[in-house]
Amino acid sequence: MSSAATRPAGPDHLWSVDEHLEDILATVRPLEPIELQLLDAQGCVLVDDVMVPVSLPPFDNSSMDGYAVRVADVAGASEEFPAVLEVVGDVAAGAAELTPVGPGQAARIMTGAPLPPGAETVVPVEWTDGGLGEGPVGGMRARSIAPEGAAGHVRVHRPAEPRAHVRAKGSDVKAGDLALEAGTVLGPPQIALLAAIGRGTVRVRPRPRVVVMSTGSELVQPGEQLGSGQIYDSNSFALTAAARDAGAIAYRVGAVVDDADTLRSTIEDQLVRADLLVTTGGVSVGAYDVVKEALSHVGDEDEAGSGIDFRKLAMQPGKPQGFGSIGPDHTPLLALPGNPVSSYVSFELFVRPAIRTLMGLDDVHRPRITATLKADKALSSPKGRRQFLRGAYAGGEVTTVGGAGSHLVAALAHADALIVVPEDAESVEPGSEVEVVLLG
Repeated sequence: MSSAATRPAGPDHLWSVDEHLEDILATVRPLEPIELQLLDAQGCVLVDDVMVPVSLPPFDNSSMDGYAVRVADVAGASEEFPAVLEVVGDVAAGAAELTPVGPGQAARIMTGAPLPPGAETVVPVEWTDGGLGEGPVGGMRARSIAPEGAAGHVRVHRPAEPRAHVRAKGSDVKAGDLALEAGTVLGPPQIALLAAIGRGTVRVRPRPRVVVMSTGSELVQPGEQLGSGQIYDSNSFALTAAARDAGAIAYRVGAVVDDADTLRSTIEDQLVRADLLVTTGGVSVGAYDVVKEALSHVGDEDEAGSGIDFRKLAMQPGKPQGFGSIGPDHTPLLALPGNPVSSYVSFELFVRPAIRTLMGLDDVHRPRITATLKADKALSSPKGRRQFLRGAYAGGEVTTVGGAGSHLVAALAHADALIVVPEDAESVEPGSEVEVVLLG
């Protein structure tokens, strides 16, 4: 993996959102494919097309418990004049040897059992007496076509159309069909299909391993007592959950104090289990030098191409960002701001697409739509910055949720969209059409 800082830009260069994202996606590469057992492949992306080796179902079979019969033998059957058929045997699911059904005969059949030779249709057991009859009934009220001396009989009270209640061979998929195409994310239904066509393993790109850590001496683990000037660490929980939602296997590391040696040591320890590292905090003015020092000497610093580039982006929230690669394997690292809203918006815009790229997906972005802004007054936006406001979307309209402050976690919890205000707009009037990023 080459260095992320591919654009000629000085420390005062203001990167656009699109430039920063383009740089990330040009650097991050999909993980190498591996062969996995089916259940281990859940959530992974299929690398190759999978063809159907055997038709589903592989044989004609019954969709009901009942009797396999010939159509002519039950034609005209009724409650008053049932067809009385000789029962020649039972057919259970998985049966290998099948007794043929001839004229005047029936085979008791179970759901999923193969249709025996000679049978043309299945009558559900509810249309019969359940095989309780012992032969032709007296008074000639039953239309018996069973041979004399038959031991077991069934009375059928309704006619059946040809191939009624029969699942045809290949009615689901046929041998040679495309079962799943490359790029498919394997969920429970896809795992079921692979198992049904006999695949025990499958070639996929593994789910990326993402390590998330917060930085800041003021951070306290939830559940512990807050001291003076301290706050609970919410960012690492939010970003770990977001990484899992994106499809990754995510690991949360407890908050790291603002000390370069401690941060460097922690990151080096995590490299062994990380395909992507995400830090939050310590990238703005004040902690900038400590984080820069720590991330400049992580892993094998002699490896060409490693290093983190700290940038300023023309966006709000989330102006300070860092991106690059570290360690001997050039593991990508994204350094996000520490304010809760800034870090989450940055995750959605930059980290989530990186995770989806590692997975090997073609479409790595959240869906974007156009919606009508529903508001009491115009929205203001800083000139030259692309602003992302929290919003709630419904029925083609979007409303703002909370204020523009990057610390408002409660408002974030009630938002399901981001309202995008472009760089060249300083205000947006109610009723205007706006771009909306849908979350979840």
